[in-house]
Amino acid sequence: MRFLKYKNRVMVKNRLVVLFFLMSVFLIYSCKKSEKVSESSRPNIVFIMSDDHAYQAISAYGEGLNNTPNIDRIATEGAIFNRGFVTNSICAPSRAVMLTGKHSFVNGKVDNVSPFNWDQDNFAKSLQKAGYQTAMIGKIHLDGLPQGFDYSNVLPGQGKYYAPEFIENGVKKTYPGYVTKVTTDIALDWLENKRDKEKPFLMLYHQKAPHRTWMPEEKYLTLMDDKTFDPPTNFFDDYEGRPAAAAHEMGIYKDMDLVYDLKMLDKEGEIKTKYREAFQRNYDRMDAEQKAAWDAYYDPIIDEFKANKLEGKELALWKYNRYMHDYLRTIQSVDDGVGEVLDYLKANGLEENTIVVYTSDQGFYLGEHGWFDKRFMYEESFRTPILVKYPKEIKPGTVINELVQNLDFAPTFLDYAGVDISKEIQGESFRKLVNGEVSEWRDAIYYTYYEFPGEHHVKRHYGVRTDRYKLIHFYYDIDQWELYDLEKDPSEMKNVYNDPAYASVKEDMHKQLEKMRTQYGDSDELNQNNLDHYLKAKNIKH
Repeated sequence: MRFLKYKNRVMVKNRLVVLFFLMSVFLIYSCKKSEKVSESSRPNIVFIMSDDHAYQAISAYGEGLNNTPNIDRIATEGAIFNRGFVTNSICAPSRAVMLTGKHSFVNGKVDNVSPFNWDQDNFAKSLQKAGYQTAMIGKIHLDGLPQGFDYSNVLPGQGKYYAPEFIENGVKKTYPGYVTKVTTDIALDWLENKRDKEKPFLMLYHQKAPHRTWMPEEKYLTLMDDKTFDPPTNFFDDYEGRPAAAAHEMGIYKDMDLVYDLKMLDKEGEIKTKYREAFQRNYDRMDAEQKAAWDAYYDPIIDEFKANKLEGKELALWKYNRYMHDYLRTIQSVDDGVGEVLDYLKANGLEENTIVVYTSDQGFYLGEHGWFDKRFMYEESFRTPILVKYPKEIKPGTVINELVQNLDFAPTFLDYAGVDISKEIQGESFRKLVNGEVSEWRDAIYYTYYEFPGEHHVKRHYGVRTDRYKLIHFYYDIDQWELYDLEKDPSEMKNVYNDPAYASVKEDMHKQLEKMRTQYGDSDELNQNNLDHYLKAKNIKH
């Protein structure tokens, strides 16, 4: 009897052990399953950035210059930002702001000369620590091995259009082919073969194009040959009342190099320009087949140009059209790459849970004020394209008219990923703005530019923009204030700073400027310090 009681107790005990074991297994499995669900619910992020891509050259913005159907898909399926801006319209500083979410004078990369401190926090590092698989592919234009990325394959400096060199995880190699296509292929290869598919991912997919010298892919050499572009209405701007604008060296007519920019590399060597040899080196990177296609297209144009001996207005308009054709052709290859990446996401079931952003490191002049390049706080270079799609949260066809800056990318990505946003970050997440959950947003944005004395001769300046007005202060070897009424004068042709009718507006804008400088921590002392470092680095005596 005692034995039976003992046996029953053992059996009950064993059953409890088995039950406990099964419950433990179930709980472990449930936890792992919930972890996987939680992990998979965090959005992937594909951050596409091109270089010097003017919003005017994206068909979704309605300017009618070209057709970019794949970039437009992002706007159609998501949101288009009509007032996206940068904080510093020049390549490397803009990218530093994008990574850190901090103004140039805070992250330290104020110009293309100063070093970038990779040891400081950036949003990729934060996502990486939070379990994201991260990759940086293409142009970053910041010296040093990128930090915050499990995989990096980047162009050194500006990069080359043909036979480009890349630095893959610190090792330099040369790829045959065209840089835009190569960058896209590397991005697709990482998505398919190199990432950990159990983790959410961040991929920075950054193109060189359409950066100067606008060398098109062979297949697009004749694109839009039948189109003649009419220049902007202020193409022959005389810069009256705007001495800082008048001091520029980025005019299409007087500053655009016939060989380096416009490809007039004649075999006879008769067209001698300042940058002829620099373009010759770019041309020499092509293989025999690429050169044959290039010569077949450009040689007749060169012969016709030499025969016509254009001058004055005719030469200016000819230069403008050559520039526009080559610039827009490089964008067509960028658009192709965007399409390939979007198609990959869709074909592999990633589309629904992936945020896709398309932007540029700044805007660009396409003949406005007679210019190419960027740098100024005037609208065309200050403003940048921003298009975002995320099917889970963003309604197709969303239009955002609030003032958003590249300062806001870092906190926005962290917000979507559920990662804490550091107090050091100066931007704001636009997640709730694009979702329609908030109606109040910033009423002004701040801008700085430091690279003077330097290329293109754009004076140092800072300023503030509101919904309607813009106040700019040019300084260092000039002390000039400019005020624009963007509602009445969207092309910024009339400086109304000394117009008595705008006295109260001027007063209000000065107050707004000081408020912004205090908010972000900028000052005249910082400007002087940055100037001293710049002049020393450039070996310029002050």
